[in-house]
Amino acid sequence: MTFLFHLRQVCTDPKLGTDTTALSAAIESFADWLEGEFTAPNVNLPAIDVVADLRVRRYRYIKICGDIAKHSLARLATNVGHLGKLLEAAGHRVSEQKAYLAVENFFEWFHNDIFNYHSSQIAEFLNNIRWAIYDYLRPEFQRSWHWTDEATVQFPIYSYRVPAEISEPVAHSMYWDMMNRSRSTPWMPRFVVTDVLKRRY
Repeated sequence: MTFLFHLRQVCTDPKLGTDTTALSAAIESFADWLEGEFTAPNVNLPAIDVVADLRVRRYRYIKICGDIAKHSLARLATNVGHLGKLLEAAGHRVSEQKAYLAVENFFEWFHNDIFNYHSSQIAEFLNNIRWAIYDYLRPEFQRSWHWTDEATVQFPIYSYRVPAEISEPVAHSMYWDMMNRSRSTPWMPRFVVTDVLKRRY
């Protein structure tokens, strides 16, 4: 349900590198966290007069909040259904209409509080994956990058030795873009978020 699915495919069948150990570890670390559940205690939904301990998978609440942020109520039927199931599992069966009324309260609680708390940890996970991608692609970059015969001091023209298997124009362009992004290290240095921001939820 996320981009991690595609990155896992890279690790399963790598095309531009051989050692996916660090990349796989970074991916699985984030995936395990996203797919894990936590309990948000005493979630207050005043619009429907409910206070409940909601147990939810992290990717599910993030997806619900993302959809609420970008869609109107008319396009939230699926997420309203998920919210109804979360409330039912917590011992509060509500009608679909009441679940719609609780959407704004859910967003305030989970986005403005829990997601803000989680955001630093998510940034660390993503940065670890970005660095792992860079490390994975580095040998291919070193193999592929070279000065052209036309290169001069004034005009240092470089090129890439594109693998023969990459023949389609779009794939060829994407390879160049990927190699260009591998010319320098990621913008954000490696970092570890303080443990204080990892203890809850």
